[in-house]
Amino acid sequence: MKRVLIVGSGASGVHFAQTALEHGAQVTMLDVGRVAPAPVLPDASFARFKREHADPAGYFLGSKFESVLFPGAKGEYYGFPPHKGFIFAPLERFRMRASGFDPLTSFARGGLAEAWTGGSFPFNAQELADFTLGPEGLLANYGRVAARIGISGADDDLSRFTPVHEHLAPGLPLDPHSAQLFERYGREREHLNTRLGAWMGRTRAAVRADDREGRNGCTNLGRCLWSCPREALYTPSLTLRALLKHERFTYLSGRHVARFEADESNRVRRVRAVELATGREEVHEVESLVLAAGTLASAKLFLDSLRAHGGRAPALAGLMDNRQVLVPFVNLAMLRRRYQSDSYQYHQLAMGFERPDPRHYVHGLVTTLKTALIHPIVQSVPFDLKSALWIFRNAHAALGIVNVNFHDDRRPGNRVELEADGDSTRLVVQYAPSNDEPERMKAALATVKKALSKLGCVVPPGMAHVRPMGASVHYAGTLPMSATRAPLTTSPAGESHDIAGLYFADGTTFPFLPAKNLTFTLMANADRIAQAWARA
Repeated sequence: MKRVLIVGSGASGVHFAQTALEHGAQVTMLDVGRVAPAPVLPDASFARFKREHADPAGYFLGSKFESVLFPGAKGEYYGFPPHKGFIFAPLERFRMRASGFDPLTSFARGGLAEAWTGGSFPFNAQELADFTLGPEGLLANYGRVAARIGISGADDDLSRFTPVHEHLAPGLPLDPHSAQLFERYGREREHLNTRLGAWMGRTRAAVRADDREGRNGCTNLGRCLWSCPREALYTPSLTLRALLKHERFTYLSGRHVARFEADESNRVRRVRAVELATGREEVHEVESLVLAAGTLASAKLFLDSLRAHGGRAPALAGLMDNRQVLVPFVNLAMLRRRYQSDSYQYHQLAMGFERPDPRHYVHGLVTTLKTALIHPIVQSVPFDLKSALWIFRNAHAALGIVNVNFHDDRRPGNRVELEADGDSTRLVVQYAPSNDEPERMKAALATVKKALSKLGCVVPPGMAHVRPMGASVHYAGTLPMSATRAPLTTSPAGESHDIAGLYFADGTTFPFLPAKNLTFTLMANADRIAQAWARA
């Protein structure tokens, strides 16, 4: 029986584990594993929740108002829900500083994807060209993961950019604003397609409409931002919960993995971890080791191990992330209509914008405003509070935002490396955008605004917000997969070219980052790597 130890319980880790178990392996997972609070009033709609919760202000704004965005909050349009603080809470043992990058890490059960919005957009053949995966790419793996977690969507105009895989369920019913935009797109489709290279379709999302395998289907509670209490929106902790029932799966939480060790032949042999509650060191003998802790955490663990083994650790070049620009809009046809609070809260439509190089496709997620914290919007209106509230109430149903995503390439200057921090080490992250980014963004945003105009929407001047690098949390690229054996790379099967028996199953190995959410691809790629490992 093959045995494997996995570090991390995020999207990559749990799907590697599930596939390995399906192939008869013995799986151990080490994880810090901070646990989410239990759902509160799980069957209550947003409106009912506000009426019945003992302290709705504390729940939505935080006991110290930590989710309130005060004036001058760098243009962000919503604060992070306070009860999701466990996802991004720092770990004292993991230290980091950054330049040109605002990094986020997670030590929660389920990792960073506990906070995702479910966007599940497969990479196409052109976007996977550098992955050296063969003509079929990840299509079969996308289908396998979709069968596990539930992906809704449609085979529509966006399929030209986003391949259709097996087990794609119908999308949720559109909210009234999204339905109006989609109907208008149908009327203006020819102009948008031929003149602007703009296409619209149903979003692909990891959300279920049906009850299945212990999860309840979406009933439009309007509470998505504060985490779905019905578990209709998939998160990796749901897969972990199922894995815990498997007799060949061992989960050890409350552990921080400090480093791995290799033998004289450069094959990984053991892992050293610290039990956080006691400070006691544990040693785990391994046959194969899979790092799935997220690109930054996996990079630090790799570098700390090299440093302990050989005295120095190199810089890892090629860090990537998707630049995101938030473009608010007002749909004139929806002014003074009543908004519908009982609806799916996240994006239900997406837009694709052609570029001269197909790999540089620009991706836009269209979110219409339903339930949300309104104070960041109200305080941006240049009137007194009473007038601003009157304007907001009349415009609420007409408000929306397009989250515009751009691709990224590996560049030598964007890197991570270690520096001494007393008796420990700190991860140093450096990032600078490409020289042509301003020109690319300007051209793409001009097209986005023209497309919105054709859909009957206006973009208020000066309100587009360029998010800092690191905000998307789509990190990748520091140990890219390569068909040619070279230092600081992995094989297409995810095995390190430096340390035998060491595998990377997270975004670390991506050689290119398209303008799409990468979480679904992390799961599919982890499934692929686990199959290759099981067959080896």
